[in-house]
Amino acid sequence: MAGHSKWANIKHKKERADAKKGKIFSRVAKEIISAVKQGGPDPKANTKLRLALQKAKGANVPSDVIDRNIKKAASADQADFADLTYELYGHGGVGIIVDAMTDNKNRTASDMRIATNKKGGSIASPGSVAFNFDRKGVLQVGKDQGDEESLFMQATDAGADDFDVTEEGFIVVTPPEMLYEVKEKLEGDGISIQEASLEMIPKTMVECDPSTKEANQGLIDFLENLDDVDVVFHNMEG
Repeated sequence: MAGHSKWANIKHKKERADAKKGKIFSRVAKEIISAVKQGGPDPKANTKLRLALQKAKGANVPSDVIDRNIKKAASADQADFADLTYELYGHGGVGIIVDAMTDNKNRTASDMRIATNKKGGSIASPGSVAFNFDRKGVLQVGKDQGDEESLFMQATDAGADDFDVTEEGFIVVTPPEMLYEVKEKLEGDGISIQEASLEMIPKTMVECDPSTKEANQGLIDFLENLDDVDVVFHNMEG
C-alpha cells in the first residue's frame, strides 16, 4: 500500500482547499458549463453533466448556483472550457502536475511560463512526470464510521481497489471513473464521506532539504493561486 506520507499530502492539500472554497465552486461551475455546452442541459441524457452535478453536490454548492450555471451555459456568448494538465519539474527532482480548466489556453500557457520564470523549475514534456503518478479516486472517511475490517469489506464490495488507515480515518481508493459510483454505494450503506476527489498519487516520494522544500513550496503556492489552476499535485516528501 502507498506510504502514509502520500496521504499526508492529500490532507495538507485538503486543508489548503478548504481555505479556497471559491476556487472549488469556480471549478464545478466550469465543469457544469462545459458539460451543458457539449451534451445539453438534461443530466439523464448527459453523463458528463450528471457527474458534474454529483461533484457539485459533494462540494456543497448551493442549488441556485448550479441552476444559474446551467442557464449560463445556454448563452452563445458563454465560452466553453477545456481541461489542461501541465507537467513540471520542480527543484531537487520533484515532479509537479497541474490540473487546470480554462477558456483561454494561451493565457494558461503564459501563466505556466511566468510561474517557472519567477519561481524556478521548468515545464516538462507530456508523460515525463505523469508516469510516476497514478490517477485515482480518493474517498476520505472518518474513524467514527466503523471499524477497519467492516469498512474494508464494504469498500471492496462497492468497487474500491485499495484501502488504507491514517491517523485521521480511512482512505478508500477507487478507479478514477468509479469514484462517485463507489461513493454512492457507501453512502447507501449509511457511511458518511468527508470528501471525494480525483487525485494524482505519487508512486515514489522525493526528500528535499529545507531550502529546496521552501523553493518548491513557493512554486506550488504560485501555481495554486493562478485563476485557471484547480489543483497542484507533487511528490515532495512531507
